[in-house]
Amino acid sequence: MIDLYPYVQYRCVVGSRAYGLDTDASDTDVRGFYLPPASIHWSLTKLPEQLENEERQECFWEFEKFLNLCLASNPNALECLNTPLVQFASPMALELLELRSSFLSKLAYERYMGYADAQFRRLAATQGTEKGVNWKHAMHMIRLLIAGETLLQDGRVLVDVSAYRDRLLAVKRGELAWPQVEEWKRELSAGLEAAFLATSLPDEPDRARVNEFLVHARRSMLDV
Repeated sequence: MIDLYPYVQYRCVVGSRAYGLDTDASDTDVRGFYLPPASIHWSLTKLPEQLENEERQECFWEFEKFLNLCLASNPNALECLNTPLVQFASPMALELLELRSSFLSKLAYERYMGYADAQFRRLAATQGTEKGVNWKHAMHMIRLLIAGETLLQDGRVLVDVSAYRDRLLAVKRGELAWPQVEEWKRELSAGLEAAFLATSLPDEPDRARVNEFLVHARRSMLDV
């Protein structure tokens, strides 16, 4: 078994601590990506799409997988590129951070709105059941809608939502009745749709530029 952790190029903190929603009980979630040497990438070794360590709350995507997630406007991946809490960034990772705008596009509407809508339907179905509503999940779906509207309106991936901390944590604690949460969700969904209709973001991300960078990064690992 090849140890791939030495080839982690980027480590950052995401989750509640990056969102400004942490409490004394919060974990520290670490994400990032790894880029293996060409000799391993070209070998018969099957590279995992991600390295996970549940005990340390860590997950590192394989570099190409990470880029494709960002190109698809995956919220978790975009947050990695934009969190203010960076633990380590190699020179190559710093180059990638300069390309963050290349990943942004109107695809964000489908990803953010679509995921939030689907999850809210599941949450609504638990109303009145023995299981009950997962209020922490409800909070994060509200947060996702806030972030999606900001992305489409300002072309900025919003990670720190501490400006909404009190109300979001009230959702997490179940202090808002479900109809209140649904009303907030409807307001945010309308704002997200309006931002989509008015956004200046391109229809598609700059795949050519990202592909060029991927080739550049792979070449940098030839002699490692």
